[in-house]
Amino acid sequence: MSKHGYIVALGSNQRHPHFGAPRDVVAAAMEIIDETLGKVRARSPIIDSAPVGPSQRRYANAALVLESKLAPTGLLHCLQEAEAAFGRVRRGQRWRSRPLDLDIVLWSGGIFASPELLIPHPLFRERDFVLGPAAAVAPGWRDPVSGLTLKHLHARLTRRRPVPR
Repeated sequence: MSKHGYIVALGSNQRHPHFGAPRDVVAAAMEIIDETLGKVRARSPIIDSAPVGPSQRRYANAALVLESKLAPTGLLHCLQEAEAAFGRVRRGQRWRSRPLDLDIVLWSGGIFASPELLIPHPLFRERDFVLGPAAAVAPGWRDPVSGLTLKHLHARLTRRRPVPR
């Protein structure tokens, strides 16, 4: 069985009764993923970021490089099971507070599309809280759509624009 490489984004903005604060939830999720879904080859530092959408709580975010025997949809289902095990409920409003959010950002196979999953993640190029950690663990990994490396995409996103005079 062949192995697949993935970049997975992790986020939390809600305390967990067992694991604690969001940063601790993200760290625990990294450990559990490493023990159950494959081999984690690299982990980014955990950063704090502003919420997207109506949530008021700040997020703890990170990214990891995962080597797994699971194909994309198999990994998606396992990540959703992990989210549910951490107490995430998928209903109602998007971008609500959650104990754990796991997203497949990139896949070593390039582009993947099914009714339930799109790889690359459609919004990853616009989100510093995804690109920053992803570029920290895999700066040379290329976006199969643009051909740019994560390091380059992150630099483009965070580049300061000149102030008009």
